[in-house]
Parts: sequence; C-alpha cells; structure tokens
Amino acid sequence: MSEARLPIVVLTGFLGSGKTTVLRHLMQHGDLDRTLVLVNEFGEVGLDHHLLAPLADDSLVAINSGCICCTIRSDLAQILAAAPGRFARGGERWFDRVVIETTGIADPAPVLQTILGEPAVQKRYELTNVVTTVDAVNGLATLEHHAEAQKQVAVTDRVLLTKTDLVTADDVAVLTCRLRQLSPSAPISAVVNGAAQADWFFAGGAYALQGKLPEVEAWLLAEAQALDHHDHHHHAHSDQHEHVGHDEHADHHDVNRHGRIQASCLTFSDPVDPALFEACLQSLLTFRGADLLRIKGIINVQGMDVPMVIHGVQHVFHPPEILDAWPSPDRSTRIVIIARDVDHLELRNCFAGLGLAAESAALVGSPIR
Repeated sequence: MSEARLPIVVLTGFLGSGKTTVLRHLMQHGDLDRTLVLVNEFGEVGLDHHLLAPLADDSLVAINSGCICCTIRSDLAQILAAAPGRFARGGERWFDRVVIETTGIADPAPVLQTILGEPAVQKRYELTNVVTTVDAVNGLATLEHHAEAQKQVAVTDRVLLTKTDLVTADDVAVLTCRLRQLSPSAPISAVVNGAAQADWFFAGGAYALQGKLPEVEAWLLAEAQALDHHDHHHHAHSDQHEHVGHDEHADHHDVNRHGRIQASCLTFSDPVDPALFEACLQSLLTFRGADLLRIKGIINVQGMDVPMVIHGVQHVFHPPEILDAWPSPDRSTRIVIIARDVDHLELRNCFAGLGLAAESAALVGSPIR
C-alpha cells in the first residue's frame, strides 16, 4: 500500500440516534463504494450489519467481541492494522478510507485514543473526522442521564441532529444550546431519514483538540495511561487476537463503564402472530418504557415472505420497515433490547406471559449492580 495514511471517520452517537440510518443513506447513494465499514454492536445478536445490506460482503465487518470501548486495545488495533491485507481483493487493497460505527453506549475516548496513539494503527491511518448523531426527540434527556452521550458530543467534529421533523423549532433551539455547551465549535446539521451529505460527512483534516472542551484532552490522556497500564499486565494476551469476532481473551470488560445497562437478545424460530407480538411490545413499553434505551429487531411475521424491521427508543417506536428480502439464511425473529435495570428473564417472561416463548435469551454487557 502507499505510504499515505488512510483517513478514518468515527461515527458515534447514543442508542437510537440514527447512525445506521445515516450509513444506509450514504451506501444507497454510492458514497461508501471504496469505504471499509466497521460496525460494533452491543449485544450478541448483531443486526446493524444485516440492515446495511446490500453492501458487498467484504465491505462491511461486524465487530462482535463486545462493546468496542470495553475490550482491550488490540481488538480494534489489530483489525485495523491487518485490514489492507485481510480484506484485500485480488491481493490488492480496495478501500481508500474507513468508517467505524461505534455501539450506541460507547465511550468514544478509548476508541479515539486507539487510533491516535496505537503505533500499528497510527502509521497506516489518520483520524480525520468524528461525527456524532444526536436524537432531537430524546437528546436532552439522554445528555442529562448518560455520561457517554456527553462525551460523544464533546469529542465530535460535527453533529448530525436527527429526527428534527418530530419536534418543534423551540425544542431544537433548546437542544442546540445544550450541544453548544458541550461542543462550542462543531458545526450542527439537521438531517431527516439519515440524509447526510457525503462531502460534509467525510470532510476534515487531522483530528484536532482546538475548539473542544479541555476535558477532551484529559479523557484521551487518561485512556492512554489506562491502556498502557493494561497492556503491561496483559501483553501475553494481546498477541493472540487473530480474528474479528469473539475471542476467549477479548472480553476484558470494565464492568463500571456502563453501570446497569445490559443487552438481552431474544430469538423466536417460528413466525410470530403480529397482533400478539405487538401486544407483548406494548406491555413492555407500558411497564418499563423509560428504561428501554433501545429495541431493535428483525421479525418473521406470519403470512409474510419478507422480514419486518422494528426500531424503538424509549417511549418512541418508529413505523416498522419491510425489507425487500431476508439479509441472511436465518429466518428466525431476533430482538435486541438494551435496557437499564431490566433483567433479561423479566423481558423473556413478558413475551411468554402472552404466549410467545423465546427459545434463547442471552445476557450481554454489565451485570445488574
């Protein structure tokens, strides 16, 4: 490969703020043709990379080793360092840039520090832009309750303000004022249905701290020191990461980073009755709506040959989307629910109580404390 470093754009933003929708828009307009996309998801049943189809198979890599900000540095670093050869076409590197979509609850500081400070990454890549999506409907409450969301805005170069069509101009003004407190100089662009401009999305030189809050530099320094300390004690493990995905040495999670948030993954192999399924969701929203940070699912509905996709953020459920085809041979209904203080057995029982028994339910993330 040439000596010129490849640009990296980090796309971050809290759960349900529209990151995947933005990527789908860019993909549909051909703006990701020479872009390697790394998608990290919080939860064992990954859905985002399926919903980004029909990107070419080797254009899209799902990082399923847990939350990107909780795993040791070598997970992301080795993926990036090996990417030009590992994902080559005909022995040649085909991509000119990389987009990393972080999980919605990612603290962006360790992700950025890995790109900026890891020698194996730094010599091949340059961080050129951090883009943060902010949900205009839930943004103020999210920023108030989640430190990760505040950091996502503070480190950003550009803010994509999504779902502005669902709120008033006064709501947008209040949220913009809060965003300015966290990110004084970042341009803010309102987008509807993920319609971001590629030139705006990818624009930028080398990532700089100028114009950002002083805390940003402190966060990056703290992550550098923490990772150096971790590497000193886990050097023997760091050389054993040979693949993208789960590794027995990969999940060195910081259990305090996300507190009481966890992901539950429910799977149903038989097609579901739509009225019954909707009743289960409605029951869940009625009793635990405020704690349901994100619901995302691909549903096999009785009588339909193609899947239905559902998206929900706290009390807001977006209209279901019908895909043209199943993105993979797996035709089971899969739901990922990211919640606070909600045990996965409680979620499973909510469906079972109305007659839908999940065949599997996996607990992912921090334990309830």
